Amino acid sequence: MFRSLLRLQSHFGNTLSLSKVCTRSQKLWFARKYSSAIAERRRFYQDVSISQGEGGLYEINLDRRKLKTPGGKLFTVPNEALAIAVATEWDVQRDTLKFYTMHLTTLCNTALDNPTQRDKDQMITAALKFLETDTVCYRVDEPHGLVELQKNEWDPVLQWIENRYNVTIGSSSSILGPDIPAATKDTFQQHLNSYNFWSLTGLEYVITQLKSVVLSMAMIDRHLSVEEAVLLSRLEEEYQIQHWGSVEWAHDYDMYELRARTAAGALFVHLSSESSTVKRKLLQD
Repeated sequence: MFRSLLRLQSHFGNTLSLSKVCTRSQKLWFARKYSSAIAERRRFYQDVSISQGEGGLYEINLDRRKLKTPGGKLFTVPNEALAIAVATEWDVQRDTLKFYTMHLTTLCNTALDNPTQRDKDQMITAALKFLETDTVCYRVDEPHGLVELQKNEWDPVLQWIENRYNVTIGSSSSILGPDIPAATKDTFQQHLNSYNFWSLTGLEYVITQLKSVVLSMAMIDRHLSVEEAVLLSRLEEEYQIQHWGSVEWAHDYDMYELRARTAAGALFVHLSSESSTVKRKLLQD
């Protein structure tokens, strides 16, 4: 598996929209607040540390200042592992802070401020809508080379996830796509409902990057690596590049950016699922 993809790779080298529930003024406010995520700023701190605050939540400290979200909330995360990961993002910044590279920080800000003002049910519904237009479910009927590539590389993943969750998804070359059974949607809805709000924030981010529920869940379940999931999500693009060429630096930049965002989203899901408590073995006399 992935041999065709790896040949392609070796040949060419290696925000969420605001919900309708927000008023116009709220959308403009959030847009201004979150626009700083694409800006750069000179580093204004020397040391980065973490501390445990009220309710067992962890805080990020820049020198003696507590980090806050774009919405003005105290920046807190549910466990130490995620706090360390976020603190590392701030610590590795040099003279200039490149906020657009700080994906974990951005995801935490999104979970804390919830700029779209959605609950879990709304997030699950939004995620499952991608299943209806899933990348691996839409197939071409020509050219023959791409048809075979999609079959050889996408079918094994599709079959794996159907077996893993005991569902039927299927694929189609029709513009309407496959007809996803209601039972399949119900199964995925129940599964996603087991995620907490923070994990759903990360999962939705990954699904948005890959344009695929199938690839995202296969990666979160550790059936696929980040590199494999990204390559599979770009299968048709890589095939076209092989035949028509590309601007090499632009192709590489897009690939690495997508890998970085996808990896950060997957890490965020796993770290957000970690328990903040540590079990200690009681010593017996």
